[in-house]
Amino acid sequence: MTLDRVLQPAIAALAAVGAGIAAYLTATHFAHTAPVCTGGGCELVQRSDWATLGSVPVALLGLLAFAALFASALRRDRVVLLGGYGVALAGAVFAVYLIAVQVTVLHAVCTWCVASDSIIVLLAGLTAARIVRQTP
Repeated sequence: MTLDRVLQPAIAALAAVGAGIAAYLTATHFAHTAPVCTGGGCELVQRSDWATLGSVPVALLGLLAFAALFASALRRDRVVLLGGYGVALAGAVFAVYLIAVQVTVLHAVCTWCVASDSIIVLLAGLTAARIVRQTP
């Protein structure tokens, strides 16, 4: 079994879970409801100025990123793999920034956000491994 046969479904599965989280947070944003939260900071984080870029919810951007990563997991051509890695890397950098904002500015942590951020960081590593494995 090649490593790609392990990486491909792992990336797809993580992207699907991430998309589910992002879809839930997007739905709560547009429904103007508070997400169910075990840590207590989700509503504060989701209602903060950092929860949107302009008028676009960050969760919606996450949903689009996870959808792109899921689609890239289904392909094997290098350009698509590089695109998936670019999306994951940008998402990971943004995720680290958003976690820093939660901790240092908002003094509240959204467990849904941390889960989503953790997944995108994992996906950055897995998509990088997939590219390295494909390089001759």
